[in-house]
Amino acid sequence: MSTTAPPSASSSSGLSKYLQDYGWDLLIGSIAAFYAIMVPYTKVEESFNVQAMHDILYHRHHIEKARLTIFISVLLNILNMFFFQGYDHLDFPGVVPRTFMGALIFSVLASPLVLLMHAIHLSKIYSLLAVRMMEGCIELLALRFFRIQQVRRKFGYHVEAFFAILTAIQFHLLFYSTRPLPNILAFGLVNLAYSFWFKGNPYATLRCLTCATIVFRCDTVLLFGPIGIELLLSKSISISEAIKCCISSALLFFTVLLDTVMWQRILWPELEVFWFNSVLNRSSEWGTQSFHWYFTSALPRSLLVAYPLCLAGVLLDRRVMRYIVPVFCFVLLYSKLPHKELRFIIGSIPMFNVSAAITASRLYINKKKDGWRWLYIMLLGSFLVSLGCSVMAFIASYYNYPGAYALKALHQADTTNTTKEKFVHIDAFTAMNGVSRFCENEYPWRYSKEEGIALDEYHDRNFTYLLNEHFHIDGYKCLFAVNGFSKAHLQVGFPPFLLLKEPKVFVHGNMRDRDIDLFNWPGCP
Repeated sequence: MSTTAPPSASSSSGLSKYLQDYGWDLLIGSIAAFYAIMVPYTKVEESFNVQAMHDILYHRHHIEKARLTIFISVLLNILNMFFFQGYDHLDFPGVVPRTFMGALIFSVLASPLVLLMHAIHLSKIYSLLAVRMMEGCIELLALRFFRIQQVRRKFGYHVEAFFAILTAIQFHLLFYSTRPLPNILAFGLVNLAYSFWFKGNPYATLRCLTCATIVFRCDTVLLFGPIGIELLLSKSISISEAIKCCISSALLFFTVLLDTVMWQRILWPELEVFWFNSVLNRSSEWGTQSFHWYFTSALPRSLLVAYPLCLAGVLLDRRVMRYIVPVFCFVLLYSKLPHKELRFIIGSIPMFNVSAAITASRLYINKKKDGWRWLYIMLLGSFLVSLGCSVMAFIASYYNYPGAYALKALHQADTTNTTKEKFVHIDAFTAMNGVSRFCENEYPWRYSKEEGIALDEYHDRNFTYLLNEHFHIDGYKCLFAVNGFSKAHLQVGFPPFLLLKEPKVFVHGNMRDRDIDLFNWPGCP
């Protein structure tokens, strides 16, 4: 006689199976989505891809033939090339050109959702959120593939679980995972490369690293080199096979074709970036750090408790040594460049987390043994400390976009229904700290990012509002100020440190415009 399980038991079993398969993904994805929703704005480092996504989504129909030299014009006609009118990069090209490949991919994937948002008249900032969510899904899917297919398979379920926990309590990786930075666009391919490396597929590993280097981030060659040497020393691949593999997987033709169209000149963006950063070393104009900065500042802040744990993991499981050494060499080689930022080495974090998860797993397995119990309790305590540090880092980042908050507050304050144009000037500081074209409203609002205007020249200009880093400007009344993160202050007690804020962006109104007096402005401190 057959028996049937009660519906409640069946549904409970189904939920348990679902959580077992996707529980860690829900945790990691929810945290990344929370960061994106709470801080949808972007910084100057992301400006090119953000503006490119905006222009692809909103200026896709405004096209005309490019007028270039005879040779290039013939080439463009043969290939039916066009460039898009109104694109931000034509007016503000930036220091070095970047590829449109990532912006195009994510914009196309998010376009159905963006069209729906446009149909129901949602503001453009929701379109930015949609594109960022699409990017985050792809980046985290690559990370999931690395975790599920390789970390679990090679080191077991416990290591996989602690890998997910460490990733969840670290702030920077998930915060950056939805941000359209060249480093993050390459990050997904780097995770795929790690997956194939663990699996023992050297050809796929090299293909992923080749694509990441050629298309998105030329500095990935510093990771490509050590991993390639490891594959050669382990006799996983020969030099001739490696060269053939890299050439066959190169997307150079496609990125040159696309970016030649968009930039209106024959261009391989990452070659110019490499020349600017590495050969001319002009990236140092944006600040320099000491050689050890990645090891004494960037990695401790990004890895938190995983930093000491990953060092122990190399000793506890020798299998991870062959993977950690090339990644360590990647960070070491990057340290030679004077200009340093944490995002440059973010591709190393998943591999260091694997080593750290091995240590955490060993402590968990042996937690009932004498001596190990206290180490395990210390591990749990360090998880809480890391979580607290991530919370504080998130709060600091939340207040790190004063330009965007100032423009949003201005839109909310001036709600007059009029056909009279409201002309807003956004200075460089404000634009660098959160403002993008996704933050703009439709007519009658108009915006200018004109550079090089002296303070005494604003009086003669016909701007309705100014978003500026200066408190006083002749001819304009300071309407309100927006605070931004300043610094962290250590103190005795709880919490152990405070996040201090100060006025960063000032919103001014033209004193010749009488409509401004219709509103009750809070004023400036």
